[in-house]
Formats: sequence, structure tokens, C-alpha cells
Amino acid sequence: MNITLKLYAALGDFLPPEAHENTIDVDVPDGATIGEVLTGHQVPLESCHLILINGHYHHRDSAASTQLSSGDTLAVWPPIAGG
Repeated sequence: MNITLKLYAALGDFLPPEAHENTIDVDVPDGATIGEVLTGHQVPLESCHLILINGHYHHRDSAASTQLSSGDTLAVWPPIAGG
């Protein structure tokens, strides 16, 4: 199945060179979980602070059990500090 993966800020470094504007379409096995997709791109789960599927929040602790569906958009941000 095909999903869209968006990795923001420093996590964008884990995307392949062909990614455009921190976004890439990827083929993943049917029933793939958030954790499997992130692990497949070498993204450390502990670096993921905000995880959204189609704009809906998912806690990092549910990454191993939350399955994605074809056409989903998985967007992930690291912790961000500012002043």
C-alpha cells in the first residue's frame, strides 16, 4: 500500500534524497504500523514527539500497534524548543 510520510525539522534528515519539502510517498506492507514505517526509515521513536495520521494525534506509545491504511499521511515532528 502507499502512504505519504512527512518528517519535520531535524527528522527530515532521515528522508531519502528524493524527498521533496520533507515529504515522500512510500510503499509499505498492508497493515504496517507507525513504528514499522519509522523504523524502516531509521527514525528513532524516542525522537518523535508529535505524530499525526491524517491530522489526528497518536501517542508515541501506540506506534507499535497503530496500523496505517492505504492513502494515509503520517506526519512526525521532534520535540521543539524555542525562546
